[in-house]
Amino acid sequence: MKGSAYSSAPRNASRNCGGIFDIAGKHERLTALEARTAEPNFWDDREEAQGVVQETKLLKTWVDPFEALDARVRSAVELDEMLRESPDAEMLADLDSELEAIDESMSSFELRSLLRGDDDFRDAQVEIAAGAGGTEAQDWAEMLLRMYTRWAERRGFKVEILDRSEGEEAGIKGAVLEISGDHAYGFLKPEAGVHRLVRISPFDANARRHTSFASIFVYPVVNEEINIEIKEDDLRIDVYRASGAGGQHVNKTSSAVRITHIPTGLVTASQQERSQYKNKATAMKMLKNKLYQAEVTRREAEKAKVDAAKTSVSFGNQTRSYVFQPYTMVNDHRTELKIPDVQKVMDGGIDPFIEAYLKMQAEQAAS
Repeated sequence: MKGSAYSSAPRNASRNCGGIFDIAGKHERLTALEARTAEPNFWDDREEAQGVVQETKLLKTWVDPFEALDARVRSAVELDEMLRESPDAEMLADLDSELEAIDESMSSFELRSLLRGDDDFRDAQVEIAAGAGGTEAQDWAEMLLRMYTRWAERRGFKVEILDRSEGEEAGIKGAVLEISGDHAYGFLKPEAGVHRLVRISPFDANARRHTSFASIFVYPVVNEEINIEIKEDDLRIDVYRASGAGGQHVNKTSSAVRITHIPTGLVTASQQERSQYKNKATAMKMLKNKLYQAEVTRREAEKAKVDAAKTSVSFGNQTRSYVFQPYTMVNDHRTELKIPDVQKVMDGGIDPFIEAYLKMQAEQAAS
């Protein structure tokens, strides 16, 4: 009986998993921090208090899910013991399904253990830009937009389109997504780079094979606990009419906003809202994320740790290739992981690539 044969694994897995992630230590630290937040003078030192709140939130992303998983393991063990005494085919089937779900959750915890960066716990801003190639490249950029949206939806993450620039005939010139969820930035930062598409173009009357490129940039979404000073004198703010779908409003008002940070040359834009004020607020938030990441990269460069994701974003140095014809294959050129089911990948199945990259980085750091 599969359920009975598996019964010892949940007990051991629960105990071992707790040891691997030092849940007891995290729980003890969390209890201490929560006690501090209850002190009457907690907010006297606002900067220190914000640090405590941030650490508390981070610890809860580990402790709360683990405790929920531990409860599921205990319930599965109890059900298995019941089945040993009174076998029931329907209940056994339920147990088998639950054990598979527990296995998947434990694998997810193991993968999360590889996310050790200071910003890995944050939400992610994903910027997609079509490369050279006109309509074909713009269609490819929209395909990637759908891929990341589907990936996020599978995980139960929230997706918000901050900006989207429509292509002339099809697809998009570019888009910016904000993906909110547990360690979204840590999971998505391996996706930064150049993504290459090889297929017979549906836009070519002669049905020739085309190669297209799109670049992906990933930034951590910084919240109010991080103070980034942006001087008004350093900004150039332009307003213009939104492009693409949107009805008559698009052609009548200049609600879209583009912000250029003059000292760095960083540019952000938003045209999703009807309100110029809301678009400006969104563009400023995007600029804050970019400036934060630029500062992180600068500090890493000073320590001789080059941001590989940023330096690899150049055409001709693709991160991953997606081949639709003459065969189907998705090949990550950093890990050499190959998946023949290109449609599954395009439907959001990118976790194997993320896992392979994170494990490769962990091995390199350990060597």
